[in-house]
Amino acid sequence: MSHRKLFFLGRTLLKRCRILVLDEATASIDNATDAVLQKTIQSESKHCTVITVAHRIPTVMGCDMVLAISDGKVVEYDKPMKLMETEGSLFRELVNEYWSYTSNGNV
Repeated sequence: MSHRKLFFLGRTLLKRCRILVLDEATASIDNATDAVLQKTIQSESKHCTVITVAHRIPTVMGCDMVLAISDGKVVEYDKPMKLMETEGSLFRELVNEYWSYTSNGNV
């Protein structure tokens, strides 16, 4: 993540806005840094609605709700853990695919 992106993210969090939209905000950083940033975003935006657009599974696991979209259509919307427990869930498939990929040393 560039210093410029970090600066803008920090400035945005300091503004205490009511709605924060993050579109692939942490896509270009490693998983460990992403985890730190997600924790910071959660702790600093308790009174804020955060909408996170992400392809990286760990980025959305701490979210209250997940909206899964496929081919431009809403497929499912629920709590991440509930979706993971649902047989045939797209989110569950994505999580399983992600962990299979990472357990093979690909990330």
